[in-house]
Amino acid sequence: MARILGVDLPRNKSMKIAIRAIYGIGPKISEEVLKKAGIENTKSSNDITDEDVKQIRQALEGYTLEGDLRRDIAMNIKRLKDLNCYRGTRHRKSLPVRGQRTHTNARTRKGPAVAIAGKKSIKSLKS
Repeated sequence: MARILGVDLPRNKSMKIAIRAIYGIGPKISEEVLKKAGIENTKSSNDITDEDVKQIRQALEGYTLEGDLRRDIAMNIKRLKDLNCYRGTRHRKSLPVRGQRTHTNARTRKGPAVAIAGKKSIKSLKS
């Protein structure tokens, strides 16, 4: 099993998919890195050698990945919160940041719906 930047690559997958297990690597960067390293996209992650792993590590040197990228993103969000700007207040309140509606939906960001005590449904008011 190959280990790159502290991440174990998944077994039995093509390298263009397996390398995406590293935080910050998507489809485009995975193809660029494998091209720089001289490794085929379709090569299985089980078949890579230590030499291939070294070449991939060298190809990844120019990118911000894993812990550094997570830290940068967290610092950017913290800066928005400290500025007290609109986006920062939305982050602080755990609400959608990019203009989505919140009257309905937004359950992923807001969490499960909480019933309001004493509120009657429309059906019970008609009877």
